[in-house]
Amino acid sequence: MHWLNEPAHWQAHYDEILVTADPHTDFWRTTHYGFIRDSGHFYHQATTGDFQLDVEVRGRYAAPRDQAGLMLRIDERNWLKFSVEFVRGMLQVSAVATREVSDESLLPLPNSPPAVWLRLLRRNEGVELFFSQDGRAYSRVRIAYFPPAATVQAGLMAAAPEGADFQARFTGWRVRAV
Repeated sequence: MHWLNEPAHWQAHYDEILVTADPHTDFWRTTHYGFIRDSGHFYHQATTGDFQLDVEVRGRYAAPRDQAGLMLRIDERNWLKFSVEFVRGMLQVSAVATREVSDESLLPLPNSPPAVWLRLLRRNEGVELFFSQDGRAYSRVRIAYFPPAATVQAGLMAAAPEGADFQARFTGWRVRAV
């Protein structure tokens, strides 16, 4: 695996990856806010064909927009992130699809679970996004278009857009062909 914007502090142990997102990092393009950010941390591998990504995410969410989750990327103008994000004082599942400009959808998690399981399923040009609060029962959040490409970067992302830093823990990361 390789880093796009390697954080100052991170560790990998067995099936667990700890990332401390550097301050003022994010992924976003233009829409609503008028800025472009491509400074978030993305730990990825090259992946081809149809596949499924799974991971359990935990974090020390404190500042607005602290986020950790999964990402697919072709380049800085074509990417998708699916994360747990701290918005309006609560955890939310966030899906951002970017093709030149970013869009966002949020789903509140009012009970602020200590862990959230994320699943991303890519088939052809479609990507299905699922989350679970127990690692067993998954709910689909969205189907998004993602440009078909021979190879994409797939992996883990974390960012701290407004805070000093943000610590995220990824457990059970896996990619499998479907």
